[in-house]
Amino acid sequence: MGAALPGAAWQRCRTHYAANLMAATPKASWPWVKTLLHSVYDQPDAAGVQAQFDRVLDALTEKLPRVADHLEAAREDILAFTPFPKGLWRQVWSNNPQERLNREIRRRTDVVGIFPDRTALIRLVGAVLAEQHDEWMEARRYLSLELIQQSQTVGTTPATTTEQEDTNPELALSA
Repeated sequence: MGAALPGAAWQRCRTHYAANLMAATPKASWPWVKTLLHSVYDQPDAAGVQAQFDRVLDALTEKLPRVADHLEAAREDILAFTPFPKGLWRQVWSNNPQERLNREIRRRTDVVGIFPDRTALIRLVGAVLAEQHDEWMEARRYLSLELIQQSQTVGTTPATTTEQEDTNPELALSA
């Protein structure tokens, strides 16, 4: 990613990270850990997010050191949204639009069932992607132009942020 998009940040989806953290947390402690994790995202500004993250780590280090280590290892990936204006945080820390798009592609390809060849599949998926692109360009914007311009004026926005869906919990636990 760094070669194609220099200066880009990697943002893990907070929902998928929470699932990875839950796998490393004792079942009885998960409600408490989940509340602590959500308190990080509920802060009013970037400095508050970082300070709350540190407080959460301190609280976890005493009782659940393995969970604290897991959280510390993911710090950069789950807090990459903080340089953006607060109005963009919801869009940056989740990958729901990509998941919806993937579901729509799956729905449309399931209707066809078996494609005669690869080009037929590419044509259908390309049409779905073009339709989604047109909708985002004309009907509704996922990211507000005003907020994007504001962030460019301030100069706080990284070049690009992508999101990751962790599908292998073994890899996530080793991070």
